[in-house]
Amino acid sequence: MANTYTLISSVAVGSGGAATMSFTSIPATYTDLLVKLSLRCESGASGADTVVVTINGSTSNFTQRYLINNAGSVSSDSNVPRAVAVINRNGSTASTFSNCEIYIPNYAGSNNKSISVDATTEQNGTTGYFQYLSGNLWSDSAAITSLSFADEGGHTIGQYSTAYLYGISNA
Repeated sequence: MANTYTLISSVAVGSGGAATMSFTSIPATYTDLLVKLSLRCESGASGADTVVVTINGSTSNFTQRYLINNAGSVSSDSNVPRAVAVINRNGSTASTFSNCEIYIPNYAGSNNKSISVDATTEQNGTTGYFQYLSGNLWSDSAAITSLSFADEGGHTIGQYSTAYLYGISNA
């Protein structure tokens, strides 16, 4: 069987930035969801921030375990249960964006929702910063109908950041 990917919606942040990037009215007609993010925040500091997800307006019933490589120092933790990405700060290398892929299987089913994340920040240098893998769980039986992404520190998501939501069907 081959999977079919269908673009459901996209968001591009305009001038002045945005507090969140959201997808609403997600149809229940696909098997899985795939979200691709390209992000930069407006914080003046260098480094990276964490991006958190809100599902169907909910910020509760999340658990998570992540593995992160921060400039060669590897660690694992579960201290930000809604974390799904890392985001370049404005003080990082100019015009670079972090990248993230979020996979949500069986998003319209009546079981708890697992979320797999693969993310990294980008920079113009020899040292890699913030390679991030996580397994998240939203313990709720509701079908996912909306997703919203925001900088955990409350910083504005920068202009030219993009988000793409794909529906995946088993053909």
